[in-house]
Amino acid sequence: MTIKVRLSDDLKDAMRARDELRRNVLRSVLTAISNAEIARVDVKDAAASRSELADADVAAVLRKQAKQRRESAGEYRKAARTDLAEREEAEAAIIDAYLPQELSRDEIASEVRAVIAEVGASGPGDKGRVMPAAMARLRGRADGRTVNEVVTELLAGGA
Repeated sequence: MTIKVRLSDDLKDAMRARDELRRNVLRSVLTAISNAEIARVDVKDAAASRSELADADVAAVLRKQAKQRRESAGEYRKAARTDLAEREEAEAAIIDAYLPQELSRDEIASEVRAVIAEVGASGPGDKGRVMPAAMARLRGRADGRTVNEVVTELLAGGA
């Protein structure tokens, strides 16, 4: 079952259960996914139907939506609006439930070591060659900031 199908099924369940928060979050996420699909349609071939996003692309949309909500929660906390911050955090938690489990820091380090060996990197100057390969390998399974930190650490330590 794809993530999008699961979201649609859970939206129906939330509507039946009259769970407003879950229903609103799932509607919002499905709209964002639809917008991403529409954005992929080739303008020259307007008659073509929009293509469905792959699970990795849907996960990227979900990550973006969750990140927006966490950032909003932070801003609300700065403005002393804990009620709104808690709502944004609850929405982010609902979205996080649909995201695939991310790799641990040790698993990321293991993958990065393999990339360093493949690329033949020997020091911090090779970071520009290691990062694209590492991100391609870890796409959808690890946060880019964490990958960057691991690559920097491993290259500074001589890998």
